[in-house]
Amino acid sequence: MPKDTELFDIIIIGAGLSGVSAAVHLSRRSPAATWCILESRSSMGGTWDLFRYPGVRSDSDMHTLGFSFRPWTSDNAIAEGGEILKYIKDTADSHDISGHIRFGHQVVAANWSDLDQCWHLDVYVDGEQSPKTFSCRLLQVCAGYYNYDQPYNPALTDEERFAGDVVHPQHWPEDLDYRHKQVVIIGSGATAVTLAPAMATTAAKVTVLQRTPTYIVARPSVDKIAVLLNKLLPASWAYALVRKKNIALQQWVYRQSRKRPEQLKQRLLDMARKELRPDVEIDPHFTPPYYPWDQRLCLSPDGDFFQGVNHEKIEVITDHIERIIPDGIITQSGRKVTADIIVKATGLNLSLLGDIRFSMNGEILDMSDTWTYKGLMFSGVPNLISTFGYINASWTLRADLTAEFLCRIWQHLQVRGAHTCRPMLRQEDKSMTARPFIDDFSSGYMQRAMDKMPKQGDRAPWLNTQNYHDDQKELRFGNLNDGVLQFL
Repeated sequence: MPKDTELFDIIIIGAGLSGVSAAVHLSRRSPAATWCILESRSSMGGTWDLFRYPGVRSDSDMHTLGFSFRPWTSDNAIAEGGEILKYIKDTADSHDISGHIRFGHQVVAANWSDLDQCWHLDVYVDGEQSPKTFSCRLLQVCAGYYNYDQPYNPALTDEERFAGDVVHPQHWPEDLDYRHKQVVIIGSGATAVTLAPAMATTAAKVTVLQRTPTYIVARPSVDKIAVLLNKLLPASWAYALVRKKNIALQQWVYRQSRKRPEQLKQRLLDMARKELRPDVEIDPHFTPPYYPWDQRLCLSPDGDFFQGVNHEKIEVITDHIERIIPDGIITQSGRKVTADIIVKATGLNLSLLGDIRFSMNGEILDMSDTWTYKGLMFSGVPNLISTFGYINASWTLRADLTAEFLCRIWQHLQVRGAHTCRPMLRQEDKSMTARPFIDDFSSGYMQRAMDKMPKQGDRAPWLNTQNYHDDQKELRFGNLNDGVLQFL
């Protein structure tokens, strides 16, 4: 055991939605365990503390993005970032989690020692020159799925010639004044669909310049059924019912996208048509070249994006960028798009395990050489659980299930008097056909990083199902003595 190490039963990395979920489940189910949360930033909340761009909000309803154990009681089913951050902080405070968080603690490396049967973490603490060592029996990584410091920010030809401001939503300047300005947002994903109507309220005009359209779905920001049930039932009952309803709807839509993709595509396009003025072209600006849920659907609360287009506060242009000029952008078709501000809503850089350097007994671990166990552990790697949410549903649904699985593993170790839990390939698994960790999903931010992720197999339990109902059975009730998990 290294000298001057702080030893815990369990260490959670990250104090966002996933980390707070893990901590609450752990404190309730294993109150005797010693644990802490290591958070690199100065405050909790993860994404909801990091992103500060105009209109930042959830693109999932709060009855499924919210925690399973804490009802969301606001009338706003689609919540803005500040509301979500307050919900996370209130949850941490009400369950006595905040005092367990070590802020300004950046984990840079983690080494498993067979000798000590522990993870040893190298942690840089704000204001200190050399790392401290933290050790734990079981490590839970809740560091999100993207690099907080470096967004995906591809260079544009002649970008340096632009006379105005060029910003990325991940690092939004607090003092950016876009009132009465011509704003061009580059991109077509959820961030662009959120930013455009928010900026259009005071900007002279907002242009969304996209290479490829996305499916945009209008949905009420207030769930009338939730409002009614909250008046009639205790908050926990109402929340549970609405949560079940919304999960069922999410899963149904996703199944339709796999079974009847053309029919779902036409339905979504018809829905968009009804939101737009008759003279607005659905093709090419609102008709993607892929089927629904090959990439995430974009949400427009109360149809705000469509309203901006209808009132000519938002213009959508589908084209490629040729080059940047001092006062705007020249597209490949030769069109000039005037701009005072360019917003590069170009996406995220996917991150696995918080970009921490992992090793076993001093030998560097390459996670791309491993197979994923149920989407949350790695073949051959002991006592390590990772939270990676759904791409086709709310992140927290899987974060909560992963937290429950963490507790089950810890309790099982105690009951058996074991020190390690390690998923190992069976003989019949060694000839499996490898598939990507996230399969059948074409978004650029995923495709750019799949080579760094663990492999998915062709049989259970080496699958990352992206199916909440299947995961409920497996993670909440599945047999831990399955012949794959080895407890020693």
